[in-house]
Amino acid sequence: MANIISGKELSARLKADMAAEVATFGAKYGRVPHLTVILVGEDPGSVSYVTGKAKASAEVGIRNTTIRKPATIAEEELLGIIAGLNADPEVDGILVQLPLPKHIDEQKVIAAIDETKDVDGFHPLNVAALWQKQPCTLPCTPKGIVKMLKTAGVEIAGKRAVVIGRSNIVGLPVSKLLLDENATVTVTHSRTRDLAEVTRGAEILVVAIGRPKFVTADMVAEGAVVIDVGVNRDPETGKLCGDVDFAAVEPKASVITPVPGGVGPMTICCLMENTIECFLRKMQAR
Repeated sequence: MANIISGKELSARLKADMAAEVATFGAKYGRVPHLTVILVGEDPGSVSYVTGKAKASAEVGIRNTTIRKPATIAEEELLGIIAGLNADPEVDGILVQLPLPKHIDEQKVIAAIDETKDVDGFHPLNVAALWQKQPCTLPCTPKGIVKMLKTAGVEIAGKRAVVIGRSNIVGLPVSKLLLDENATVTVTHSRTRDLAEVTRGAEILVVAIGRPKFVTADMVAEGAVVIDVGVNRDPETGKLCGDVDFAAVEPKASVITPVPGGVGPMTICCLMENTIECFLRKMQAR
């Protein structure tokens, strides 16, 4: 039976540590970190994520502001809101919940956020710094994945790691973080030939492809570490499921993450950590 990494339990422990740290900030700095989240439209998934971020902020003791705008908002107005937050010395972290409506250029919006307040780690300057091994804000999900691996006692150095998916949000940055931990990394995608043959060679398999139960038992080596980033609805049951067929793969894996309760809670946990880090860099630069 695999060791199941509970992101829910790990994030609870880490948030408790953060709460103890934040509790000292009032006396040290005169205030606590302030995260502002912009939600455009009423996409159910986005609303749920934003609610989760507000809840986590309360648990950690971070001030949280949510700015809600209709899906019809003009791009220019949204950029104006971001400019105002960039100029506000009381705002430490800015997050625009994605995806945005089609009439808004997501890349332009991400680039408009002050990189020192970019708690998602998506700004081009933060991305460039990541790939150049410079200090930066790391993307939350990849950062959470590495924390989970280390907490589970997984030795990353020297291991063969395979990442399924090449998105800017998960696939590419997690491959870089694994490289930085001295893994030998292969990035696969929709045009990879003989994908199952590649994944069977993985000692660490990170799956972020967005297809329910895509990874089956025949694609996984005995004793592999399997990290499931996907959040989908099972077409048969309607329940939440990952990109990995958990029931089939779990008996073969040495370590595996569940969905829900795996990578998701760690993503929000790392968002809290990033907000604190942005706050501290600002306070210590004064």
